[in-house]
Amino acid sequence: MMEKNMEAKQEKSIYVNWGGGKVKLTWKKDIPILPSQIVTSVHAICVKDGLVMLALIEGRGFNILGGHIEKGEKIEQALLREIYEEGYVKGNLTYIGCIEVNHEENLLFDPNGKYPLIGYQAFYRCDITHIYPFERQYESRTRIWVEASEITYVIHDHELIKFIFEDALN
Repeated sequence: MMEKNMEAKQEKSIYVNWGGGKVKLTWKKDIPILPSQIVTSVHAICVKDGLVMLALIEGRGFNILGGHIEKGEKIEQALLREIYEEGYVKGNLTYIGCIEVNHEENLLFDPNGKYPLIGYQAFYRCDITHIYPFERQYESRTRIWVEASEITYVIHDHELIKFIFEDALN
C-alpha cells in the first residue's frame, strides 16, 4: 500500500485545451520512459550558479530549452542539440521525469496526424558547463538568466511547469 501512495505523489494531472481538443497531461516524476513509449519532445531546465537560463523562442516567448527529436536521434542526443541551438550552452543532463500527453478524451484527435494517441515529453535538468557566444542562428533570439522565484512571472505555460521546476531545482 505504501508503494502506491508514493507513486501517486509522483504524478499530477491536468487537462488543457490544445487546438480545441481536451488533452490530459500527467507529470510523472522520476518515472523512466520505456523503449515502447513514444517520446515526441525533450526539454531541459538549464541551471548555472543558481540561475535558470531561458531563451526567447519565436512563437513561444521566453521558455525552457527543448524541441522535437529528429529521425535517428536518441533522446539525450536530441536534447543536447536543442540546448546548444536554442541557448548556445552545453552541460550535464539528469533525467527528472516526463509528461504523458494523452489524447484519449480528445474528440478532435487525428489518428493519422503527427502525434500518437499517448505520447511523452521528456524533461531533464542541465547543469551548464560551457557557455558560448549567442549567435541567433536558429529559432531563439536571446537568452536570459532568471532566479527560480521569478520563473512563473516570465514563462506563461500550463500549471505543470511549476512542478517540473520544483523537481528540477530541488
